[in-house]
Amino acid sequence: MNIALNIFISFLLLVLPLTGLSKEASTQSESEQKSTIRPQKKPIFIEADRITGYYKQEIEATGNAELRYGDNVLTADRMKYFQLTEDTEVEGNVCLERPRDILKGKDLQLNLQTEEGRMSEPRYYIKEGKGRGAGSLLLFEGKDHYRLKKTSYTTCPEGNHDWYIRARELEIDNKKEVGTARHVSIVFKDTPILYSPWIDFSYSGKRKTGLLAPVAGYNVNTGFDVALPVYLNIAPHIDATIAPRIMTMRGFLLSNEVRYIGPNDIKGHLLLDILPYDINTNQTRWGILYTHTQNIGKGWQGFLNYNQVSDDRYFRELTPNLAQISLTNLSQQGGLSYTGRLGTNGSLNFTGFAQRFQTIQDPLALFISPYERLPHLALNAVKYNVGKLDFELNSSWTNFYHPTLVDGNRTVFYPSVSAPLRNEYGYITPKFGLHYTHYNLAASVDSKGENVDRTVPIFSLDSGIAFDRQVELSDRKFIQTLEPRLFYVYAPYRNQDYLPNFDSAVNDFSFAQMLTENRFSGGDRINDANRLTAALTSRFVEQETGIERLRLAVGQQINFTDPRVLLLPPQVTSGKSDFVAAIAGRLTPHISTDSNIQMDESKLGIEKVRSGISYQPDVGKVLNLGYRFTRDVLEQVDTSVQWPIHGNWHGVARVNYSLKDDKILAGLAGFEYNSCCWALRFVMQRLTTATQATTTAVFVQLELKGLMGIGNNPLQVLQQSIPGYTSVH
Repeated sequence: MNIALNIFISFLLLVLPLTGLSKEASTQSESEQKSTIRPQKKPIFIEADRITGYYKQEIEATGNAELRYGDNVLTADRMKYFQLTEDTEVEGNVCLERPRDILKGKDLQLNLQTEEGRMSEPRYYIKEGKGRGAGSLLLFEGKDHYRLKKTSYTTCPEGNHDWYIRARELEIDNKKEVGTARHVSIVFKDTPILYSPWIDFSYSGKRKTGLLAPVAGYNVNTGFDVALPVYLNIAPHIDATIAPRIMTMRGFLLSNEVRYIGPNDIKGHLLLDILPYDINTNQTRWGILYTHTQNIGKGWQGFLNYNQVSDDRYFRELTPNLAQISLTNLSQQGGLSYTGRLGTNGSLNFTGFAQRFQTIQDPLALFISPYERLPHLALNAVKYNVGKLDFELNSSWTNFYHPTLVDGNRTVFYPSVSAPLRNEYGYITPKFGLHYTHYNLAASVDSKGENVDRTVPIFSLDSGIAFDRQVELSDRKFIQTLEPRLFYVYAPYRNQDYLPNFDSAVNDFSFAQMLTENRFSGGDRINDANRLTAALTSRFVEQETGIERLRLAVGQQINFTDPRVLLLPPQVTSGKSDFVAAIAGRLTPHISTDSNIQMDESKLGIEKVRSGISYQPDVGKVLNLGYRFTRDVLEQVDTSVQWPIHGNWHGVARVNYSLKDDKILAGLAGFEYNSCCWALRFVMQRLTTATQATTTAVFVQLELKGLMGIGNNPLQVLQQSIPGYTSVH
């Protein structure tokens, strides 16, 4: 190729679009000149084996022709470029590469200024989302917008057509990153499985208003269940999903979900379902779950959590989310909180709310609903390093209401002072507090109401030492710590049998609970204590990353006197002494565990076991084994697995079995297939929902990656049932 001629023509293409106005135009006024000046054209660069043309008219390039304008590159065997109109005529192995896509075809006519034109026998590739396809004709309709006739679309890689859209017409809007197809058939494995006169989709995964894929499933309580959700992208900070739902055994249900965020950390989530007429029960049934939080400013925050359903069987019979079936107390709560500083070394926290509950009852296992708190006000403050002392105050005032039990209000005032003594290897912290409680009880059938007080002094002494050393295990360097700790607490006995129990319960005995002052939660029971806890913890911390890989802990609790403050029914924990051992972390790169055991040494028996071990050698491979035991209460084994079967096929299963009741509490089995561009999942789950009631659900989903999922998605069920479950792509 004549290099000098090539350079000269490129120079002309750069200079000619910038030539000055004509002589006549130069005599016009400045305002008239502005009205006639056209936008400056982008520079055009052409390279080819041979370039010919006419001055200021046209250029023809043949042989490995390449035209570059802006961020676009056009290549072909032969092309013509018309300078005055900026039209191009291109033929032979046409390829137009742009920032968002690549278009190939037999021939092309395109105006570089307006980006309007046509391409025959097009093949296209969309970079965002990896969508591709072919058609009979491509029409350019302006910047970032084109239309294809008799076309296809898929996200499968080149040479793979496991699924594709077959459409009479497909519009691609690269600015909005949306595809709109008309007269559409979705073809899977050469078989049409779905037809629609119109669909639009976001090929990049961005939010957009439109129809979502239908959701179908089966449940023994609803029958065959089909929903057609509609997604509404209302604004950048708010969206919604409306899903009409047909159940063969229940009728028509409308499901509504709204999500929003806003300034000042505003966040909200609303779920509202309504079944106007249940053909099985002849009732109107509904459910609402709503949460809202908001930062008001200057340390104040508001919150609202409102949940209610029409009847006790609502979740067991109608919800597609099996995790909701176990809900027993639905909170209806709203309030304010404040967090601020108290001087330079202190903090102040206030919480005020009103709370009531809707209790979901099992007819065969009725229980008493919680007290309502109307309202609850709490003020907590802490001030550090005041003359080498730390001061703390926990206080609250609560008005308790219950329709069948004694109610009234309770004031709690618990100031304490501690004197922490610390150095680089250990600490000793003596602490003294005075727990004061006042009750103003309402009149009942048995009493005219009364005022009751309780005062309990509490003394504790916490101490610990930390040793560390460097160790090497399996060619990896760790820092091993050895942390002995002694914790003593003394609280004299106060008869509390005459006090109501608004919100107290026995804390589950654990390694962490051993190192607390009170073994009761709430404020109605303060334990009498004269006990010492000795604990020893050893941690293995990875030296390079600082990640704790393994933690071993043992603890011994010794009661010097038998506890006399009890709650009915009789408590499982012993009044003598208890031993706890725990291990958590990674035993090997693939095996992890979180296990603890509690023993009653006075009876030489095991009281509680919580044990779990997980083997996860690779993504998509996990095996979990769990065991739970509480003397005279429960004994359960729980095993779950996700494991490859053959090729891209994986099996999933879970069994939660009660040895005490000799029955399966929860069972799950299924399989999934994952390929490069589609996935198939089938899961069947059986779950105990009440004392003598079970439910069975079937989940089937075909996921066409980058387009939609058809069916009922079991991923949430799998993630909840199988710890460590991962979706394999």
